[in-house]
Amino acid sequence: MKILIVGSGGREHAIAWKVAKSSKVTKIYCAPGNAGIAEYAECVDIGAMEFDKLAAFAKEHQIDLTVVGMDDPLVGGIVDVFEAQGLRVFGPRKNAAILEGSKAFSKDLMKKYGIPTAAYENFDDPEKALAYLETASMPIVLKADGLALGKGVLICETLEEAKEGVKSIMMDKKFGSAGNQMVIEEFMTGREVSVLSFVDGKTIRIMTSAQDHKRAQDGDKGLNTGGMGTFSPSPFYTEEVDTFCREHIYQKTVDAMAAEGRAFKGIIFFGLMLTEKGPRVLEYNARFGDPEAQVVLPRMKNDIVEVFEACVDGTLDKIELEFEDNAAVCVVLASEGYPVQYKKGFEIQGLEAFKGQEDKFVFHAGSKFADGKIVTNGGRVLGVTALGKNLKEARANAYRAAEEVDFENKYCRSDIGKAIDEA
Repeated sequence: MKILIVGSGGREHAIAWKVAKSSKVTKIYCAPGNAGIAEYAECVDIGAMEFDKLAAFAKEHQIDLTVVGMDDPLVGGIVDVFEAQGLRVFGPRKNAAILEGSKAFSKDLMKKYGIPTAAYENFDDPEKALAYLETASMPIVLKADGLALGKGVLICETLEEAKEGVKSIMMDKKFGSAGNQMVIEEFMTGREVSVLSFVDGKTIRIMTSAQDHKRAQDGDKGLNTGGMGTFSPSPFYTEEVDTFCREHIYQKTVDAMAAEGRAFKGIIFFGLMLTEKGPRVLEYNARFGDPEAQVVLPRMKNDIVEVFEACVDGTLDKIELEFEDNAAVCVVLASEGYPVQYKKGFEIQGLEAFKGQEDKFVFHAGSKFADGKIVTNGGRVLGVTALGKNLKEARANAYRAAEEVDFENKYCRSDIGKAIDEA
């Protein structure tokens, strides 16, 4: 089989690495890809939002399956464009990707079908949002409705902060058109857990749990980012939690989407908050998380291409997912100053230490080739993942591996997975 992967980050590198292990695959392309993905795939200079060019490439090169890694093209309707031209593609159609594309839609869906989530209100008028805040209790959470690179969520401790947040999202358009609508919801406390799943429109298969660290600095301080590291499995995702979620959240979400005429095929990412009152859905994503994919996929035993095809063909009920009885931790190496301002173009050294390894990996998020060298080309540069027999061992291995690679202005959090020690 020939596979085309759409995207250019650490998630797509992890997907390419996993796809390359499939006995069914003879050739991998990635558009646009990056310097790390180039080890497994031929990178193609077509942007992820250039749907017609991507479809033309898939036809010309007789691609058997296109795998869309990123949220923007999914929400923008790339799957519809490919399907209209008779091309096989893994991912939700536009009318299903709205599950991630609009937080207002997903909150209304949960309310309608009784899926547990935080209390909330939707607003498209900033004045009404400001008036609502006068009656709300603090702290409170503000969410830009649309896609905002994982950064469109503000946790406000005071009324003044919340009012400033409304201004920032809806008036100043800090997140662009993503802030045309906004969700204001109650602040929930508890452990956050990420659970990814494969879906074929009716059947859902749950992957192993993970936990992301969103804030830029140690101790969960600083600005929200696309993710500074992850670990899998989460020690807080117990059998009791799993049983509750399977009964009240996972299948109910798939059935709700089908009932709305939006049958979902692809990946549903459940962002959960484990509250005192039980698990609640924080958010949905319509694709693999990044960096969650970088700890979940190295633990997955299945041939991922077989799973992709089962989702496309509606035969997921015939597949059982299997994961190694081990653990994985990913530490993101970023450029100093991310997510605000940072320099790029610095040579990355030490990558050869990861060649051919089966217990440590380096997934490229922001890299490119320049004058025969691999240089930094983004805020999040690399995800360094290591395995271990348990989380503590995996964490020690990940930080040891992170020291093997270097570039100017390298920055990482020192407490990824520290919650493990408290479990």
